[in-house]
Amino acid sequence: MEKHFHAPVTPFRISRGCSIPELVARMGGTSFQARNLARGVEIWSQMLEGEVTIFLGLAGAMVPAGMRQVMAYLIENRLIDCLVSTAANLFHDLHESLGRSHWQGSTSADDQELARSKVFRIYDVLASAEEFDKTEEFVAHFSAALEQGRAYSTREYFFLLGKELLSQGRDEGILATAAKADLPIYCPAPTDSVFGTALALGRVRRESHLLFDLVKDLMEIVQIACWAKSTGVIFIGGGMPKNFIQQIELCGDLFSKELKGHEYAIQITTDSPQWGGLSGCTFEEALSWRKVTPDAAMVTISSDATIALPLMVSAIAERSASAIKRRKKPSFVLGRELAIQG
Repeated sequence: MEKHFHAPVTPFRISRGCSIPELVARMGGTSFQARNLARGVEIWSQMLEGEVTIFLGLAGAMVPAGMRQVMAYLIENRLIDCLVSTAANLFHDLHESLGRSHWQGSTSADDQELARSKVFRIYDVLASAEEFDKTEEFVAHFSAALEQGRAYSTREYFFLLGKELLSQGRDEGILATAAKADLPIYCPAPTDSVFGTALALGRVRRESHLLFDLVKDLMEIVQIACWAKSTGVIFIGGGMPKNFIQQIELCGDLFSKELKGHEYAIQITTDSPQWGGLSGCTFEEALSWRKVTPDAAMVTISSDATIALPLMVSAIAERSASAIKRRKKPSFVLGRELAIQG
């Protein structure tokens, strides 16, 4: 029976001046999601110590909820090596980079009154529809200034958009920081957002005819996995970013290489596995697909990411400062980048 006992549960004690790494360490002595969060910090720290290429999948309304600078910190300090995001998060990042805001509101607001006032609601976050229209116009004009008549990977497109923000001296969020750090961003469903409607607007106006090459995205991210000595994944939510990253371990044969699966895996989710959706899918289930290795260091943190992620990143920033400083930037050769025309 003793073989089932790992360690005694250590009651959490309160003390003044407790640092965030110490707070998380104490959580590791407890159970439930507190212990899982501490385990997530431990696994992420292991990835930073080794030669691991780290993929992060970003879903959910994380930027409107205030997680934009957390993500920028991860990119700038190379706590991740490749980002796969929903288009919505990237649009919200652009929106704030242009000096516009998301606003704290209330879940009890009169939504019919909000609609009449041209205000959008995302749970308890509000945004101005008129300001969104201005950001959409920015996307339309930016896209029209690019070279037309060719297809862009989403990595190329968002790299150029980040460069444009840097050239304007704008607030550096996800896109601008990634462009400066040369960290690839992929967006498997770019038209599932205002980016899509902005590109449609440009085509209706006959101002641009820009296309996305999503197959090139897939080929590139598989190449990144093929070049890597080891890979790890971090999923904020699930959805398409999670599947896009998970499936690359099944596609090594595109380049005559058998990939063994991710060796490290962390997910923060509020979804449950019993409904069969990918957002709640366990890493144990992923073993059957060979998406993770049988001996992978993995944990699922069942928590609101707006609570778990800032705690985890703050703890890692202090705990793994020396490893972050030593960490070498991977070298990706992913095709050409273009100057903005016009």
